Amino acid sequence: MTAPKQLFDRPLRAVNVGVEEFARPLEAAGAEVTSVDWRPPAGGDRELGLTLANLTAHPLVESANEEAVNRILDTQPLLVDVRPAREVLPELGEARLLLHAGPPIEWERMCGPMRAAVAGAAMLEGWADTPSAAERLADSGEIKFAPCHHHDAVGPMAGIISASMPLLVVQDARTGRRAYSTLNEGQGRCLRYGALGEDVMRRLTWMGERLGPSLRAAIRSMPEPVNLKTVIAQALQMGDECHSRNVAASALLVRLLAPALARHRELGGIEALEFLADNNYWFLNFSMAASKLATMAGHGVAHSTVVTAFARNGVDVGIRVSGTGDEWFTAPAADVDGLYFPGYGPADANPDIGDSAITEVHGLGGFSLAAAPAIVGFVGGTTADARRATEEMATITVGRHRELQLPTLDFAGSPVGIDVRAVLDASLEPVITTGISHREPGIGQIGAGITHAPLECFVKALRAFPVPRYGP
Repeated sequence: MTAPKQLFDRPLRAVNVGVEEFARPLEAAGAEVTSVDWRPPAGGDRELGLTLANLTAHPLVESANEEAVNRILDTQPLLVDVRPAREVLPELGEARLLLHAGPPIEWERMCGPMRAAVAGAAMLEGWADTPSAAERLADSGEIKFAPCHHHDAVGPMAGIISASMPLLVVQDARTGRRAYSTLNEGQGRCLRYGALGEDVMRRLTWMGERLGPSLRAAIRSMPEPVNLKTVIAQALQMGDECHSRNVAASALLVRLLAPALARHRELGGIEALEFLADNNYWFLNFSMAASKLATMAGHGVAHSTVVTAFARNGVDVGIRVSGTGDEWFTAPAADVDGLYFPGYGPADANPDIGDSAITEVHGLGGFSLAAAPAIVGFVGGTTADARRATEEMATITVGRHRELQLPTLDFAGSPVGIDVRAVLDASLEPVITTGISHREPGIGQIGAGITHAPLECFVKALRAFPVPRYGP
């Protein structure tokens, strides 16, 4: 046993657990301090902590989570078609129905960017001539709304889908299950960010009349469908994370589509190629549809605590969990910590919005941030931050991808299968890369950055999760 005098004759070494500020006085006095980032499980909530303890290492939960993640990993997303939304989602053609991003929300609660996107969609469908007329129509209750996720679809930012908009059709090679997403409008002023104007409407009309048909003809004429998982795997090796950075993935997909598009000049194939040449966001919607298809496969496994959706409508954010059916567990939409275009700042920003975080649920985006060192200059941070983010996300997931590997982490698979239990055990919020929209309708994108899925969503999910009994 060391005597007190001997203890102070040697350099002092200390371990600091939890609050980092507690280490500062010791470091100032010359001590060598090792800090451990520890937080009480379940935020210190006793009842929730007991539920967490009962679910930890539970054999039925462990088996269910393995099943859910294997279903996600086994999905093979094939790009098979581009069709007008009304043809693949007939309910859009039967009523004045618009699909939106995020969990359910009524018109009265919608944020500025989503309201602007609703107005643009109403004008695109010929329901109104002006934004004010479209708003009056929505006020009257004549326009109905539903989440994209309720129709096996996803949409970035405001996420609005209307009957005439062309949708990507992505099909699982194994099961035939399908998921859908809109086409990406490119950079600049876009309806998805809540921008409105003749330029926005002109582009949307062209996408419906020329881009959609040319893509459909090209895809259907190719000798075999494009496997989007293969494209994603290559893009992760080339510096993308397939949410906020899609430069490599977009180039790879355009290379595959270009010969077929060029053969359909009469339908607008050359126009499409010219549009795609300047659209570095092009692959985002393909990534979203592929991710939706995979996470759908992992949904509905009894006793599974794996998250299968995280979505935002600009007012609320919500998660769905495989073993709790189609219930949404929501919290107020989070702010985005990011970089802004000149002339804008945090006071101008709308809270987090969009279905694009489905990519994180699939192990991309913030979960693959280590693969995309170039992105840190756009969303803020350093390359070390990017690697650390991915490593932290691996501590709250069930497994890793087999094909989707990260070169900067010695080709480890991207972490996949967010586990509600692990999130609350570590009190670690999942990281999301995202764009930033102006809070006022009609303006559009003003920056990009990083946000997190709030712990409150996971707390609500765990409270609702039934603890399975042991044995028969």
